This record gives sequence, C-alpha cells and structure tokens, in this order.
Amino acid sequence: MSTNTLQIEIPKGFKIKSFDKETGKVSFEELPKDIKERIKSFDDVLEHLGIEPDDFEERIEDMTADEAAYVKIKLIAKALNEGWKPDWTNSNQYKYYPWFNMGSPSGGGFSYCVFVYWDTGSRCGSRLCFKSSELAKYAGQQFEAIYKDFLTLKS
Repeated sequence: MSTNTLQIEIPKGFKIKSFDKETGKVSFEELPKDIKERIKSFDDVLEHLGIEPDDFEERIEDMTADEAAYVKIKLIAKALNEGWKPDWTNSNQYKYYPWFNMGSPSGGGFSYCVFVYWDTGSRCGSRLCFKSSELAKYAGQQFEAIYKDFLTLKS
C-alpha cells in the first residue's frame, strides 16, 4: 500500500477551513488579526505555540500548582506578545504586567517592610511582561485562575 503525501502551504494569517480529499480542494479561513481574538483559553495558547496538550500535561504532571502556573504564564506571555521580547537595556521601552489587588476584608494581603536604607526590587519576572498595558490587562483577566495559582499559597 502506498502512501500519498500532499503538502499545503498555509498563507500567513490563515488556517485551513476545509479540505476535500477527493478533489484536493482546500479552503482557507482568515484568522482574526487581534491576538486577543485568537487566544481565549490556555488550549489556544498551546495551539498557537504548536505544543501538544498531552505533551504539556506530561511535562507539568509532577509540578506543584504554582510551578505549573509559572510555566503556563510564561507561555501565555510568549503567545500574546507574538514574538516581542523586552529590551532590558532600553529604559524607554515600557514593559507591562497584570496587577492584582489581593487581600481580605481584614486588611491582609501582599505587603512588605523595608528595614534598611536601600532597596532594589522587581515586581515582575522578565519572562512575564507584556508589550502593552492592554495585553497585560487582558492576560490578567482572561487567565486569572492561572495567575491565582502562581501568586497564592494553597493549603
């Protein structure tokens, strides 16, 4: 039995809508231009990056919830940024990340005390920032549960 192979070049910005095996006719569907229209779930992130869901699940199966969430957030940022990488030598290039007001009615939440006269800090890992405030807000809202796993302790 011979195997026939057909190679189809998919134009950038399109996906295959249908393929007729008998005639070889291919129809394409234009992808939404805005990345926020293409990435609505973590499965969309995996598909966009060409990662098989089963392979990803196997990769994170022995991780704690916060470790797995960190890996997921790195992938979310990579997908939503569409190849953009922050230039940390350019202080004029803005970099954005989701901001969460977390706490309880009793006043608890994230806090710290500086006890020396100098301080340095980073509020966001470099792999977790976004090229626009709009994308950072979208990521924080759309993937809130994943960020919660990353930022909070589970008992």
